[in-house]
Formats: sequence, structure tokens, C-alpha cells
Amino acid sequence: MSVHTQRQGAMFEMKFRRIQEHVQRLQDDLGRPRVKISEASANLIQYCKATRDPLVPSIWGQIEDPYAPPEKGCECILA
Repeated sequence: MSVHTQRQGAMFEMKFRRIQEHVQRLQDDLGRPRVKISEASANLIQYCKATRDPLVPSIWGQIEDPYAPPEKGCECILA
């Protein structure tokens, strides 16, 4: 066998391996559960209506800031 034929054989094997990997990925994608677009969008709308968003105060009102300093003084006991 000449060097040229060996290189060609190695190149064909690499291409074949890539094609096999691609086919495997496509088969994996085929096995994933699917959801209809209408169902997914209905779920998204329901989630947006039910979940409070602090960045939209016009709809949800002001939300208490968990990082704001306490209004009362510190109730720590110093020994």
C-alpha cells in the first residue's frame, strides 16, 4: 500500500466516524420529549401571570428589597 492510499483510508475513516457521531446526535434528538408550541406558550403565559417580577412594579407593585438595611436599629447584644 502506498502512503497516498493509507492517507485516503484514514481520511475516509475519519469522515465515516463523524457521520456516525452525527447520526447518533440526530437519534438522541429524536428521542427527546416534545411539547406542542401552543402548549408551551400557554405554560409560559401562565408562569408569567403567576410569578411576581420585581422589574415590573407597575403590575406587581413595589416588592420588598431583601438587601435593604433594616429599618430598626441593630438588635445585637454586645457583651
